[in-house]
Order: sequence, then structure tokens, then C-alpha cells
Amino acid sequence: MQVDTTGKISLDHIYTQPDPRAYFGTLRGLGYIIPELAKPFFAGLIDEYRDAHRVRVPTVLDIGCSYGVNGALLRCDASMDDLYQRYAETQLGTDELLDRDRTWVGAREPARGLRFIGLDASSEALSYALRAGFIDGAMHADLEERDPTPHEHERLAGVDLVVSTGCIGYVTERTISRVVAAHGDRLPWMAHFVLRMFPFDPVTECLAAAGYETVRHEGVFRQRRFATSEEQTLVLDRLSDVGVDPGGLETDGWFYAELFTSRPHGRDLP
Repeated sequence: MQVDTTGKISLDHIYTQPDPRAYFGTLRGLGYIIPELAKPFFAGLIDEYRDAHRVRVPTVLDIGCSYGVNGALLRCDASMDDLYQRYAETQLGTDELLDRDRTWVGAREPARGLRFIGLDASSEALSYALRAGFIDGAMHADLEERDPTPHEHERLAGVDLVVSTGCIGYVTERTISRVVAAHGDRLPWMAHFVLRMFPFDPVTECLAAAGYETVRHEGVFRQRRFATSEEQTLVLDRLSDVGVDPGGLETDGWFYAELFTSRPHGRDLP
């Protein structure tokens, strides 16, 4: 398996298929679980925002949303096992999968309402997520490389919360700063699950300059198993380079993430 510049194996091919079967089939074999672990934290933060701002239907920007996994988990009150089982079926065509998913979302979405905007570099994954109903809007953009267009700027300005479950490291403070800049004084709340191999300090500093306080949640969260011994070795080397002790965590064969919650200065933080 090829590895990217971070030492992780390259899984680019699973994000560019017309439907999520390759994505879920590959990640199921690696025990990918972080979106499910993130789900209660995201749900809690959304409820807090709804109460604090009296917003009945908050809009959530999911950075690196791929096929809309976080939206599916929250909107349909699903688990990762639910999703893995749904896409283990190989006989249905993509259109049949989409019809089935649209019916599922319509039947299971909580009445309280939630609006998701997905931001991703994969047009194929975004298209499926949008057509299935896991997200309500799609932004096919690489904000690492450029500023938002006027239309993208307008859409970002309407976001209430920003979440991610593993894109930080590939996505940096450049993207986060561009998201924040679109809001003016109405800053969105944020929650990012970040692999321990990627220091979050540059994002924290960027957010602090924009008026945020950031808190690291206690504990760590499994993301997935290492795919190969080479991947584990390269990631352990990277952790050593950034001064993170992998003992009892990554040394046991899993990627681990930390949770960072950011809110505008002056809001009570957990």
C-alpha cells in the first residue's frame, strides 16, 4: 500500500466512487469508529447552541464530510455498524442505494431538525451525500488553496457550528481562518477530533486571534487500526517528531484522536 506524506496509507480511491460501498467496506476492515465516538459530543454541542441562541434548526458545516457520515449518524440516530451493514450489499445499483437512503433519512430524521453543509474535495462523495439526504448543501472546494467564492462566502456566513472528524492535518488553519472570516462578528462554535500526530496549536492560535477560546477535552478517542506495520512505524516516528508519547496507545495498533472545542471568548466552556 502506498503512504502519503504524513505516513498514513493512501485511501484516496475510496472517496471518489459513485457510492460509499468501497468507503465503508475498506474502513470496516480497519475498525473505523471515530464518527460514532464523536456523535454524542456533536449532539450535545448542537443542543447547547440551540438553547443558547434560540435557533430551532442549526446549520452545521462538516469539514471533510466525505459521504456524509456525520450527517447520517446524527440525522438518522444511526451507528457505524448500521452504516457498515447498509453498504455491505453489493447487488444494488447506485440509484437503488440512493432511493433506499432517501427513504431511510425521511423516516428516521429527528423532528427537531438539523441542517448539514458538507465541505469536501471529493465531488463524487459530496454528490452522493447530498442526493441521499445526509447533507442539505455541498461545497466542493479546497480552502487550503484559495479564498471562498462570493457564493461560498455567503453560505459559510450562515453556518452556526463547524465540526470535523479527522481532516485536520490535511486541512489546516488556512481553511479554518477562511471559514471564520466569512462570519464577521457572528462566530460559529466548533468541535474538531484531531489525530494526535497532528498538532492543533496552529489552529488554536488562529482561532484565538479571531476571538475564540479552545479547550481540549479529557481523554483520547480511537479512530481506526493501522493498516500495515509500515504505517504504524511511520506514524510512531511522526509522533516522536512532534513530541507525543505513543506508549499504550498508538503502540498498541490504533490511531488516536483528541477533541478540541472552540467557542467565541466569553462563552462558558466545558
